[in-house]
Amino acid sequence: MRGGHVRQERRPGALKPDHAAPGPAAVVVGGGISGLVAARELAMAGAAVTVLEASDAWGGCVGSHTVAGLTLDSGAESFATRSTAVADLARELGLGERIVAPHPGGAWVQLPHGPQELPKTGVLGIPANPWDPEVRRSLGLAGALRASLDRWLPATLGTSADVTSVSALVRARMGRRVLERLVAPVVGGVHSADPALLDVDMVAPGLRSGLREHGSLAAAVAAQRQAVRGSTAPQSADAQPAAGQPAKAGSAVGGLHGGMHTLVSALLSDLRSHGAVLLSGARADAIARTGQRWHVSVGGNTYDADRLVVALDGAAAVGLLEASLPELSALRPAAGPLVSLVTVVVDLPELDGRPRGTGILVAPQTPGITAKALTHATAKWDWLAEEAGPGTHVLRLSYGRREEDQAKALDVLDDDALFEAALRDASTLLTVPVTRDDVVDWDVVRWAGALPFAAVGHKQRVAEVRRICARADGLAVVGGWLAGNGLAAVVADTRAQLAATD
Repeated sequence: MRGGHVRQERRPGALKPDHAAPGPAAVVVGGGISGLVAARELAMAGAAVTVLEASDAWGGCVGSHTVAGLTLDSGAESFATRSTAVADLARELGLGERIVAPHPGGAWVQLPHGPQELPKTGVLGIPANPWDPEVRRSLGLAGALRASLDRWLPATLGTSADVTSVSALVRARMGRRVLERLVAPVVGGVHSADPALLDVDMVAPGLRSGLREHGSLAAAVAAQRQAVRGSTAPQSADAQPAAGQPAKAGSAVGGLHGGMHTLVSALLSDLRSHGAVLLSGARADAIARTGQRWHVSVGGNTYDADRLVVALDGAAAVGLLEASLPELSALRPAAGPLVSLVTVVVDLPELDGRPRGTGILVAPQTPGITAKALTHATAKWDWLAEEAGPGTHVLRLSYGRREEDQAKALDVLDDDALFEAALRDASTLLTVPVTRDDVVDWDVVRWAGALPFAAVGHKQRVAEVRRICARADGLAVVGGWLAGNGLAAVVADTRAQLAATD
């Protein structure tokens, strides 16, 4: 129990735990986005809800920090269009008018041979049209020719196996240049991983089924893009790249005026209005089950529940549940990569011209750069540029890829060393010198295991976890390790799981 105490948050006039509102008792373990959304679903259904959060902060990787007097997102800062889940939630919470689209400047990619604008019509960097001028500039004539062969290949190529990696699918259908110059930088920036390690069905749901339906990978990408354009206006854009990353090339991305952390504030306010009990500094020590009841131990306290939601990272969730569900032990997932975000606020009018649009992703093996991505936040969000003022810019650089030895070395760098790396990398990526004299303020935030690692075969393991948990009455297990990376996936999955366990 962090700090040796349990701090209880309760709105004025809210009911105390021992005089809870009528209805089944529900306990949610974990106060990240999935936990807060789950708690809201339960509270709206009439349950008496208690939320237990181990840390002193709510929202998980949707956090905030203050740098140079600006309240900024310390984690996720946008959401990518995949469904209307996040936009719907924001509207339900009264944030509909705050949904904003980013500045239409687009993102860039730093390749080993130099920078290129990323095509705006792709999924995970996979192009919908290999002959699009932006795509051809990145691939060259030979690369575009090879990618265009995709339309003549049988639809079974890349879709016949039960599971396949992003790398295997793209290389087979479109060739090495598409993989190395477009897909690897986007996947590395968004998922902090090599595309050879990621299950394509987890990180790009529906892409392989679209390939079978439409006959080519490019056509499947085009169909997904068309579905997004047809169903989602800019103000209802709905998904999120991983913490600290520029918008995925070609995707409709949205954010909230004031930052994504305002979603957490709205969720907390809504929960308090429903009488939910919010306990921070309350780390669950153990979970036990007797009959149809669940018991959660926190220090010397025990919370009994008819409904239990475990909304933690995979390793922690399995660790708490395996005593009651021993079959879960063999399904404990590997930890996600440690991602370090360096936020630098600079007084540098030379950046007013947005030299690299909204940000730039870095291809693996690009010499002289250790960052995997840079978000030019004040170029991406007009509201933030107005708040920061003329000539002041917010830059966020992300460090850490799971598969790279170089990233392991970066993991142990102290904050000052990461700050120095950020200045060097920003100067190179933005083509404008960024020095200590230009810096108004800076901060480093580290997210250990915040990005779920959707390795090949992970989808099948998720299905098995869900099968085991479904046999335990009153239990729901939610979070990014099961839903996939991004707010769109997490919000939609959490709501679906709560509905399924009603």
